[in-house]
Amino acid sequence: MRGRFAGWFTGWRLWRLPSHVRLYVLLVNVVAVTASVSTAWLVPVDRTDLVRFGVLTVCAAVAIEATRRIERQREYNRAPTVAYVDTKAVWSIAAVIALPPVLATAMVVVTYAVAWWRIWPRERPVLPHRWIFSAATVLCGTQAAVVVLALGMHHYPGIPSAGFLPGLADLVIIVSAAALRWAINTALVMAAIALSGAPRTLSELFSGFGDQLLEAGAIGLGLVTAALLLLANPLLLVGVVLALVALHRGLLLTQFQRDARTDLTTGLATKRWWRTIAEQYLDRARTGGGTVGVLLLDLDHFKAINDTYGHPIGDLVLREIAIAVRGEVRDQDVCGRWGGEEFAIVLPNVPTEEHLGQLADRIRSRVPLVSVALPDRDTVISDLTVSIGCALYPAEHLTGIDDVLVASDTALYRAKQAGRNRVELATR
Repeated sequence: MRGRFAGWFTGWRLWRLPSHVRLYVLLVNVVAVTASVSTAWLVPVDRTDLVRFGVLTVCAAVAIEATRRIERQREYNRAPTVAYVDTKAVWSIAAVIALPPVLATAMVVVTYAVAWWRIWPRERPVLPHRWIFSAATVLCGTQAAVVVLALGMHHYPGIPSAGFLPGLADLVIIVSAAALRWAINTALVMAAIALSGAPRTLSELFSGFGDQLLEAGAIGLGLVTAALLLLANPLLLVGVVLALVALHRGLLLTQFQRDARTDLTTGLATKRWWRTIAEQYLDRARTGGGTVGVLLLDLDHFKAINDTYGHPIGDLVLREIAIAVRGEVRDQDVCGRWGGEEFAIVLPNVPTEEHLGQLADRIRSRVPLVSVALPDRDTVISDLTVSIGCALYPAEHLTGIDDVLVASDTALYRAKQAGRNRVELATR
């Protein structure tokens, strides 16, 4: 028995995290437990509170069961740099407003435990450190909200007081507490993502931040849930469950749309999405009199990397190259993976071919500076080179995106034939 427990304990994925990430996760967990114990008995619990807690628990369990397949797809397809949108916040926000702190804490624990049990049945033998950490971040935010509500509201727990001014003051306190809970939870999660090394730039770290507005909507729904629980017939909470199911489907659709536009290996635009943006830029230039530059990039001798180290290492190199290339262009320029080791960049409003060539040469000079340390090996891949073909629209015989691409590809071919690690313009 002792050997089995030791194997289970040492098998936790937590221990395979980098030391600084592991320390951060453990620290947040300790803070969450300490804060939860500190606020637990600020308000005594009576029988009515237990009944309300039971009603919320049943509703939460039904909502989790109704959306578990959608949640599983969301988690499987979620990029590592995108923070998780927690729609379980509906129930924990309602609990922190309507119930004593110890039951608000229990609601967080129960919803996360039920979600883990129903959504990830295959992960039960291994302690889910990610789920525990996520629950801990919510608990930290919950305890901060408890303090704000206890200090600011006329009657806590409860809903805004009767009368315009007292009620308005309480409503401001409730909204502030909910916002603080969301901010602390989000900040702790984003810090963990940054420490893990998944994002390499701030824009990549905050690439999915707009989705957090959906969690803000879930928090607003939690305020409604608390009011229904305290003032109206609890049967009306069925409507909240139905709203959550619809919200989950909307989240999944948004995620699928993002996945369809993003290349999984490099994080750049897919070929189809890049072409859509390029056509839009050309339409604007055609009607507004502007210009559009297109670069086609091809890594030199990249096949040797795949043959020597394998395709997973090749994908790692492609990702680092993509990060370097994206760092050399403007915000309005769109980088895409054209296929294999080829990339495409569309650049609106490039003044002249000379400027386009200078930008391409800057990218060409940046690529050899990329170095990729191979995991579990004392090997570093570096000194990579790239050949680039450029075309600027409008120009003679360039009437659409296909013509521009052909011109760029022809220039790229000349760069390859001339010895590689070169930039060639379509007009030369």
